[in-house]
Amino acid sequence: MKVYAGMDPRLPLPAGIAHARRVEAVGYDGLHVPETVHDSLAVSLLVADHTERITIRTSVTLAFARSPTLTAYAAWDLARFSHGRFQLGLGTQIRQNIEERYGMPWHDPVDHMREYLDVLDALYASFRTGTAPTHEGRHYRVTRMQPYFNPGPDPDTVPPPTYLGGVNVGICRLAGERAAGFVTHPTNSTPHYLETMCRPNLMNGAARAERELRDLELVCGTQVITGTTRSHLDAERERQRRLFAFLYSTPAYRPTLERCGFGDRLPRLQAMVRTDRWDDLAEAVTDDMLDAVVPVAIYDELPGVLLERFGALTDAILLPLPPDPADDAALAAVIAALQQA
Repeated sequence: MKVYAGMDPRLPLPAGIAHARRVEAVGYDGLHVPETVHDSLAVSLLVADHTERITIRTSVTLAFARSPTLTAYAAWDLARFSHGRFQLGLGTQIRQNIEERYGMPWHDPVDHMREYLDVLDALYASFRTGTAPTHEGRHYRVTRMQPYFNPGPDPDTVPPPTYLGGVNVGICRLAGERAAGFVTHPTNSTPHYLETMCRPNLMNGAARAERELRDLELVCGTQVITGTTRSHLDAERERQRRLFAFLYSTPAYRPTLERCGFGDRLPRLQAMVRTDRWDDLAEAVTDDMLDAVVPVAIYDELPGVLLERFGALTDAILLPLPPDPADDAALAAVIAALQQA
């Protein structure tokens, strides 16, 4: 099993560099670079410049907020600069954020993402050959690439693998058909979700393309409550409670609560959001809800807990870097145990 680290999305850029170096030193296979208050592609460039070994994957770059041509330029540069360590993770985001935070139009997300991938393929081919792309579709017309604007011809650069992140049926099927891998969302990474929704639909999509599930990497983006002592678990539980209260206030992420039998808790979250009671959201996430969706264990017990929960269901897992570097040795042992499984 591969093990990837995440990154606090609010880390200042210099702190992000230090974080990436620490991730590499502890023994992770790679780092997921988020996109919330920083540009994920810009941060990925910093990570590539200050590391030597780890995979660098955006998790996830928001496709619909960007021209696919700008995404292709950045991804091509990162693939070349990182000597093949960069992987482009793409996501759709929710309609309200695309329209009201980014000021961009919203379309059917699966159909839109499919065409976005088509345009990226056309652009990568253009960069490799030095010729113009020839894509004319429903959402994009990309047919112009004068030699002055084309980074090619460059047949030696390999386009970066594209991963998709998401939750619902359509995006899982599209990932199975077209992506190098799929990253589950923290709110939807339970064994039940993986068994009954994610894996079957990845397989459905893969079959359309005459692929198999083993042809792509399934990365479980679960959150984890861990630490060296029980008191550390208690502190981390409260941090996770606040995070999940915010995430589960988003309608698209609520199916897991319903699958776990907590659908009756949703009206309270909805009422708080409608009245802008953001600071009170954590009150609505109880211990039993957290225990249902987040694995909890001290470091010594963590490999066994994670392997029992996810070992047969996923190829890789997201595991947080400890807040205190003094815990890095304990985490390194956990990572090594998972990698050997």
